[in-house]
Amino acid sequence: MKTDVLVIGGGITGCALAYFLASGGARVSLVERYDLNTQASGSNAGSIHAQLDHDIFTDGREHDAQRAAPLVVILMAAIDCWKKLEAELEADFELEILGGLLVTEQPDYMHIIERKVAFERTLGLPTEVLSQSDLHRLAPYISDAMVGGAFCPIEGEANSLVVAPALAATASRHGAEILINTRILALSKDSGRFVAETSNGRIEADRVVNCAGAEAASVGRLIGVELPVLAEPIQVNVTEPTAPLVRHLVYYAGDRLTLKQSKRGALIIGGGWPAQYDAAGRLTLRPESLKSNLRVCRHVVPKAASVRVIRTWPAVVNGTPDDLPIIDELDHVPGYFVANFPGRGFTGGPITGRIIANMLMGKPPDLDINPFSLRRFN
Repeated sequence: MKTDVLVIGGGITGCALAYFLASGGARVSLVERYDLNTQASGSNAGSIHAQLDHDIFTDGREHDAQRAAPLVVILMAAIDCWKKLEAELEADFELEILGGLLVTEQPDYMHIIERKVAFERTLGLPTEVLSQSDLHRLAPYISDAMVGGAFCPIEGEANSLVVAPALAATASRHGAEILINTRILALSKDSGRFVAETSNGRIEADRVVNCAGAEAASVGRLIGVELPVLAEPIQVNVTEPTAPLVRHLVYYAGDRLTLKQSKRGALIIGGGWPAQYDAAGRLTLRPESLKSNLRVCRHVVPKAASVRVIRTWPAVVNGTPDDLPIIDELDHVPGYFVANFPGRGFTGGPITGRIIANMLMGKPPDLDINPFSLRRFN
């Protein structure tokens, strides 16, 4: 098989890239070793993020906030991309932009939140500080112990189970070749073209894009490249459906928490609590994380205590040493691109696919991606 672009990885970034390329007239083949959307893209909590982590604004870490500034810019653009994609594909992503809410019970933490909001507003993010009365008027379901926080109106949620498959299906209708249950066995470059030996035969491509998420480092080694991509096991919880309760994407300044309610009524409770590997090396749940995550959830939203958890699952998500994306073409392997968005990869996946597609089709980027270059690790 011959193609213009070989995309490795069938998560949200790879499927978005295949869609943008195929709809733009390029020949594209996407290879996924399992089924589509079975790894982090389909196992995350489905949050649509724009705010920075509040803990980087603690005293003495101003340099961390400056370093993270480009992340806010790309996340704002990512949310615009989400809205357009849902309309373009005429698909229901269950996208809801109801706002993100950070809360705290510590009066002395409010000055940190105020610094955070002031910094984000300089970047164009419309966050605002909430007093206790503001908070209780906006979100009466939040515990009375909380004294204030911050609100970002452009955050929200989508259904992580439906987005990547919808992108892949539309890409396929535009002519993309989608190869699932296909393992890349070897990858080389010969006479300017890449040659991939797969479990389903040989693929020759002009260019290759590594969209393999947490497995990006192992995929990079196939071409002799060491990529600074980490694999981090986490777990997520979902409850039975309940009456409308949580109207926003909720964070807590005192501990790890993301909390929201789906259109179907289930509470989705996450925050990056760690999963673990058993003695045989299999990914499994960590009971301590489940207990702690639910404890924090009940503390912030007391009425959540009456709702039963019906499922908890582990996933491996990708990370980078500085928590920023890698969106770049390798200097020493021309034609080999890396598209890796850590932490907030569900939010950033579609726009990362669009950026790489534009680069491959010779279109100038509409965002400054220099902060996401691999050169920063040299």
